[in-house]
Amino acid sequence: MILRSMMKKTVLICLYTLCLYPALAHSQDIHIWNNQELSVLRSLWIESLPPLPADPSNKYADNTDAAILGKKLFFDTRISKNKKVSCASCHVVNKNFADNLPLAKGIGTTTRRTMPLIGVAYNTWFFWDGSKDNLWSQALGPIESSVEHGFTRTQAVMIIAQHYKNEYEKIFGQFPDLAVKEIPKRAKPEPHEPIALKKWMFMSRENRIIVNHIYARLGKAIAAYVRTLLPTASRFDQYVEAAIKKDKEAMQNILTAKEANGLRLFIGRAKCINCHTGPLFTNGDFHHVGAPRPSNLPIDRGRADAISKVLADEFNCLSVYSDAKPDQCYQLRFIDTNTRKYIGAFKTPSLRNVAERAPYMHAGQFSTLRDVLEFYRLSSQKRRSPDLEHGSLSDKELDQLNAFLQTLTGK
Repeated sequence: MILRSMMKKTVLICLYTLCLYPALAHSQDIHIWNNQELSVLRSLWIESLPPLPADPSNKYADNTDAAILGKKLFFDTRISKNKKVSCASCHVVNKNFADNLPLAKGIGTTTRRTMPLIGVAYNTWFFWDGSKDNLWSQALGPIESSVEHGFTRTQAVMIIAQHYKNEYEKIFGQFPDLAVKEIPKRAKPEPHEPIALKKWMFMSRENRIIVNHIYARLGKAIAAYVRTLLPTASRFDQYVEAAIKKDKEAMQNILTAKEANGLRLFIGRAKCINCHTGPLFTNGDFHHVGAPRPSNLPIDRGRADAISKVLADEFNCLSVYSDAKPDQCYQLRFIDTNTRKYIGAFKTPSLRNVAERAPYMHAGQFSTLRDVLEFYRLSSQKRRSPDLEHGSLSDKELDQLNAFLQTLTGK
């Protein structure tokens, strides 16, 4: 009788506590993770990030001197038509190597927003549509873009010859025997710029090859620098470390109940990890989510149009300017060429530091993360995209997801 009375009293006390202090009881329970959930958390943990993958197409990828030169080139505004634009103009250091504009701006305005560079060396495909298959080729694209740097490869070669020759030779060997005076100042193989194309075609084949080799090495130096831009631990990573150690007190101090609930939704019912997987929170793949097209922009077919571009790219992994052997270019050789499948598809961006990277989507269509979450929920309810499964989430749950995403910011 005494034991039964004590048990009844204990139950009543517990029920009384849960009624009066439900938030306290919930905050304690929300930080309990089973083994399967812990395995998922560990897979997202920054300490699970493997060493940088080798880039066989760039034998200077991990050359310290190349990275030092690449950093100088990254910030050099002389590599632009108006002497005001550099790589850092869009990839701003104190803005996660991105910017806060809906559309990137250089000499003119592009049709997509700037992608962040932190951790980009882990990518297989580059740009929103994956139109480049290596980091050094990606670095070269904006230089000759009429709306970004507005430059030409012959001008870029002259910059190297005039300002970086000694550093170039230290890394790549003797600067080619190139009569700079014989090289047209503004020449490049761009069909949409007939004057520059004509100047390019009037160059000897030998000089065109020499210019391309120097230009490719410029890109390889910049890529060596960009490979050093790696993510740092966030509150989420600190939380996972505490969870692995089963340090409940630390867990409660690192994430609020609201943030932890958002995390539970993220890896569970919201199914965010369908696309945002691994320590960089991206599967690196391309998805059509049905984001609205800005009225002032042309139709963007995304990955569908990029497939032919990357296959024809003169600086891809299989090109003569690549340092890779053909069998090392696995991704390019076995690329999925089903263009119909990829109409309107864009790459899943990393969620590291996402809270500081507004606006969102490939053309900056949404101003806030909450806007993105609302769009996903609506799209899922209307079955606009098979990749979205967020239709049943409540407003409160969207708030919790939004709160969790704030915890992915590192220094």
